[in-house]
Amino acid sequence: MKMMAMNGSPRKKGWNTVSMLESMLEGARSAGAETELVQLYDLTFSGCISCFSCKRLERKQDGVCAIQDDLTPVLAAIRESCDALVVGTPVYYGCETAGTRAFLERLCFPNGKYDLQRSSLFPRRINTALIYTMNVSEARIAEMGYATGFERTRSMLDRHLGPCELLLATDTLQYADYTCYESEIFDEAAKRRRHEEVFPQDLRKAFELGVRLVA
Repeated sequence: MKMMAMNGSPRKKGWNTVSMLESMLEGARSAGAETELVQLYDLTFSGCISCFSCKRLERKQDGVCAIQDDLTPVLAAIRESCDALVVGTPVYYGCETAGTRAFLERLCFPNGKYDLQRSSLFPRRINTALIYTMNVSEARIAEMGYATGFERTRSMLDRHLGPCELLLATDTLQYADYTCYESEIFDEAAKRRRHEEVFPQDLRKAFELGVRLVA
């Protein structure tokens, strides 16, 4: 079984999103999966350019984006050999990072058929998941309207690729050194305490997610 994970954070080592993904992949490997982590911010690619090549009646392939760039082989690997897909992203201004959103556009739009049944052109059903990390507390998710956006993206993956789980890591540590940045609204001691006490629990949940998606 092949599991692929997309890191939609510009931070590629040691920070919240990639740590969650690495823990999830460790869980998947413990259950026997072959795994791959793709750093989206290492790639040069765009989002959908509204060319509608994927909707043309005379198209040569179903569910394939016509744009040729660094994302093309990644999308091909997902389509041809991926059995489970996990997308991880920090929350920037209430939604996924720009790189994550561009990836999701290129992944999902070509697979959405414009028929009355709203069929998917993805060749099979696979397990999927979204991991969101964010600076806001769990209590503020509803207040800020984040849940609606999370569910919209979750349902998009569910509809196009397969059943999608959602995992949130909230109130995360933003800075290595809060004294170097604007941070008046944050309680650094509380942030560090939560990172030490709660984030390991989030990593355990990610590990268990990896095991579950493979099973």
